Amino acid sequence: MAASSNAEQTQLQDMEEEDAGMEEREMESDEDEEEGMGVENSDEDEEDDSSEDEKENEAEIQRLEEQLSINAFDYNCHVDLIKLLKQEGELFRLRKARQKMSELFPLTEEIWLDWLKDEIRLTEEEPNREKVYELFERAVKDYICPDIWLEYAQYSIGGMGSPGGIDRVRSIFERAVTAVGLHMTKGQMVWEAYREFENAILSTVQPPPGRIPSHEEQEMLKTQLERIHTLFRRQLAIPLMDMEGTYAEYEEWSEHGVPETVMHQYKKALQQMEKCKPFEEALMVAETPKLAEYQAYIDFELKEGDPARIQITFERALSENCLVPDMWAKYTIYLDRQLKFKDLVLSTHERAVRNCPWTMGLWKSYLLALERHGADHQTVSDVFEKALNAGFIQATDYVEIWQAYLDYLRRRVDFSKESSKELEELRAAFSRSLDYMKHDVEERFGESGDPSCIIMQIWARIEALHCKNMQKARELWDSIMTKGNAKYANMWLEYYNLERSYGDSIHCRKALHRAVQCTSDYPEHVCDVLLSFERVEGSLEDWDFAVQKTETRLNRINEQRAKAAEKEANLARQEDERAEQRRKAKVEKKAQKKVQKGTRAGEKRKAEQDDYQDEWNEDAGPKRHRGNADQPTDEYMETETGPFGKATPPGYKPAPPATKKAPQGAAAAPPAHRQNEDNPELRNDNSSVFVSNLAYTLEEPEAKLRTLFETCGPIKQIRPIFTGKGSFRGYGYVQFESPVSVPEALKLDRRDVEGRPVFVSPCVDKNKNPDFKVFKYNTMMEKHKIFISGLPFSCTKEQLAEICKNHGTVKEVRLVTYRSGKPKGLAYVEFADETQASQAVLKLDGIEVEGNKISVAISNPPRRNATDKPGSSRPTGDAMPRQVYGARGKGRTQLSMLPRSLHRQSAPAGKVENGSAADGEPASAAGNAAGEPKQLSNSDFAKMLLNIVDVALWKNRMVRIYAVPISVIPCFRGSMSTRLVLHNKILFVYRILGKHV
Repeated sequence: MAASSNAEQTQLQDMEEEDAGMEEREMESDEDEEEGMGVENSDEDEEDDSSEDEKENEAEIQRLEEQLSINAFDYNCHVDLIKLLKQEGELFRLRKARQKMSELFPLTEEIWLDWLKDEIRLTEEEPNREKVYELFERAVKDYICPDIWLEYAQYSIGGMGSPGGIDRVRSIFERAVTAVGLHMTKGQMVWEAYREFENAILSTVQPPPGRIPSHEEQEMLKTQLERIHTLFRRQLAIPLMDMEGTYAEYEEWSEHGVPETVMHQYKKALQQMEKCKPFEEALMVAETPKLAEYQAYIDFELKEGDPARIQITFERALSENCLVPDMWAKYTIYLDRQLKFKDLVLSTHERAVRNCPWTMGLWKSYLLALERHGADHQTVSDVFEKALNAGFIQATDYVEIWQAYLDYLRRRVDFSKESSKELEELRAAFSRSLDYMKHDVEERFGESGDPSCIIMQIWARIEALHCKNMQKARELWDSIMTKGNAKYANMWLEYYNLERSYGDSIHCRKALHRAVQCTSDYPEHVCDVLLSFERVEGSLEDWDFAVQKTETRLNRINEQRAKAAEKEANLARQEDERAEQRRKAKVEKKAQKKVQKGTRAGEKRKAEQDDYQDEWNEDAGPKRHRGNADQPTDEYMETETGPFGKATPPGYKPAPPATKKAPQGAAAAPPAHRQNEDNPELRNDNSSVFVSNLAYTLEEPEAKLRTLFETCGPIKQIRPIFTGKGSFRGYGYVQFESPVSVPEALKLDRRDVEGRPVFVSPCVDKNKNPDFKVFKYNTMMEKHKIFISGLPFSCTKEQLAEICKNHGTVKEVRLVTYRSGKPKGLAYVEFADETQASQAVLKLDGIEVEGNKISVAISNPPRRNATDKPGSSRPTGDAMPRQVYGARGKGRTQLSMLPRSLHRQSAPAGKVENGSAADGEPASAAGNAAGEPKQLSNSDFAKMLLNIVDVALWKNRMVRIYAVPISVIPCFRGSMSTRLVLHNKILFVYRILGKHV
């Protein structure tokens, strides 16, 4: 084989050299022609470009080869190298790369088919066909693939002219139909190829027309016809797609019709196909890897109980899910417990560990299967060594694989002999395992993976039980205790039981006394065991000594525990005190901010009134209040304000009583709906809920809330909150007769009321519990939940649940909406476990829903910074200064009513702006110097502004709020803030005069 490979390599090298020589001669002739003509040929540019590409590819190939020399288990690197070599036509390097990859990994169907086709082209001569046969045998062992089997059979037909060629083709076809003939969608093409081959053989044995065949020819013809009949019967007994066409073909081909037995088997197969059809259709429409669909199909076949169909279904699932360890484990367990065929079981185990070498459970099952089927010791040892080099992901995996191998070695030992080769090998393996865990595993994982020294305990038990060597067992237990296990009572009791079973009372007593002295987790239990032991086997002196020692030890332990408990209590008390201090400081800070805000608002309101009086030369009238004058709270007394939260100017005449929403008599006393608010003793937060996000325009909110919550239980009172003017604030409280009704009411959270989602939350006093939050922002990755964006606004929870339920069990669907109830196009879907969520991400990401392409990912909210929390102030840039609010501070809306041109910071003090000079020079002087017209007085400006608005209204035009820009007011003296105040006052004047602004 080596000689043929060398000859083949020499032949290909000669071919490559000839091709290269021809290309060089062509290039030289082209260059000569170009030199004679003096014209540059465009082909040279193309060749230069191709040579540059070849250099780049060669550099990339060398890089990949160097990377594989460092890490041979880089799967993607192997694939990339094979693609580049195939692109460059490096056939021998390509063969070598494929060979290396096949030794480490099972190759996919595509890689095998490409490799086989390349080898078939290279080995067209007869003597080299055996190499291709060997390659096909390796290919069919990796995966059960119908396409590879069909290619194998068709290639073998090319060698049917050699001795025994027909029998070899039939043998390959028989193996193919045995392996993949039950494949419901692709098995039919193998059967048809087999029948076509036999029909071709039939045409060669039929005598020519007009000649009477001999007896031997008649026998050969009869035998060949029987072969074809048998193939039809076998195929019609198997449930395959398009069975009806095969049955019709058999009816047409058979001279005597279809036998009754064949028809019966055909109908039975049709019934079986109807049962399997839903699963096949689900596989056709599903996307790769189709894990859930295959799992359902396998469960169905396991219930049916047909071993051949179970096997082919597993093989189909593994061909698309070869990296799923659970699927391999389920398949191997079925083969180990049901079929128990040695070749099939061992080959499947080998394929499993080649596909998932990082899974310790598959290696452990492989070792057990080798021992179960009587594999030789060298084979088992080689598999174990491969397992150690597989690269497990946990330190405990190495402990388990060593335990499995040590169990195998123990079962080989004949302990009736004092010494044997197997026993020495077992002890050497125990010693090696301890060294391996100490050096290799600890260096890699930072831990031994065996903190309880399970391997040493097993070794000590074997020495004591089978070898009767208690001295060795005690040495092992001394080593176990020195590894940090002396403080655990269960370790001492395990050693005591060993001494109790195979040792003597002296060592039992010694072990218990050491346990009393060293144990720190459950000393009482160890003391009880010591006293029980001395009660049965000890003398009076032993008893007294044991009692004294246990009492002394327990007293010391109790003192230590009391000190630890006191220390912990002090720490907890200090923590509670710090938490209480933080809470009080937070409450005081809030109260202080409210007081400061109220003080600033009052001072600002007074200053604005003074400015207003100075500008307009009008006397301010007294403030007017609504509500009961005796009420000190702001809830029942509200000052009339303008659209910017400013105080009502003098001379303001309110609208007639007929235009009010509530009668004037209501101002003399609190409204009827507030009488319950005056009696705090009637309120009970434990039986109440807080309802918010209601529409401000909601009519009869109390009746609407009663209708909404009356199904939750008896309602004691409903307290919708209103402003001093009688307008509904959009929230309120619902108090029930019993706290039992509160959980039912909370279930109505986000229920739609007149087009808005209603927020229902527990009623909690924020002054007593300022940290209470109904919804806590989750900053951790939620692996069982997916986040969907790009949804159409018309998508409902039911539609989204219908889309997601095909990929797992949907526990909850939450659409993200604005406070108004309008959707944002975002959603969260919670699944039963992480696996279903991962599958949903793979299958749903990028699909279209009602014409919108959605994005799906695992829910991973960003970490919330301090500036993102509610109530925190975000830093703003220079382009957006702090918004100017009204006299009450922050108003009901955050929308600025000023023009964008006003959103800029004030100029430095030394800069002249809008007619105001920094040096105190009159603005009129600056204006005259620039040739500007004389400035208007305040009364002149007021008249001019009235004329502008009247003309605009007369022409039936809409005058916007920013129709009076700040640039129109340079004629007034004063700072920017003064002009802003005047600007707002002007707008307010026109609002109260009834102008449409």
